[in-house]
Amino acid sequence: MKKVMVFGTFDIFHPGHRSFLKQAKKKGNYLIAVIARDKTVARCKKQDARNKEQQRLKKIKESKLANKTILGNLGDKYQAIKRYKPDIICLGYDQKFFVRGLKKKLGEFNLKAKVIRLKSYKPEIYKSSKLKISDIDNRQEVCEDF
Repeated sequence: MKKVMVFGTFDIFHPGHRSFLKQAKKKGNYLIAVIARDKTVARCKKQDARNKEQQRLKKIKESKLANKTILGNLGDKYQAIKRYKPDIICLGYDQKFFVRGLKKKLGEFNLKAKVIRLKSYKPEIYKSSKLKISDIDNRQEVCEDF
């Protein structure tokens, strides 16, 4: 069985997220979606998610696009990777949080997971930041350590 793992906030679940999950699922035969915790979103994006973590988790589960949907770990951001040992980790086209140093960390965990960046789906329309009511700037900082 080839396990694929994705990470995301998945706030305001939209067709771009569906495309992301479908693309990821095609890379293997078991997809694990890790949903960002509310505290992690607030710390990294400098604002709260519009929807609470349990709502976001429920939306992904209801979509039936992932075989397993879990919340991320507040203490160890790599806990899901260490526990489920994915063969492939798929990143969103614009994903910037927890990306730097990922391949090195996988080596430290003795994992040979392939890291793939997936294509966007109409990013000029389907991007959570464009769908939010509030005006959100596109921050370039990377939330790595906390």
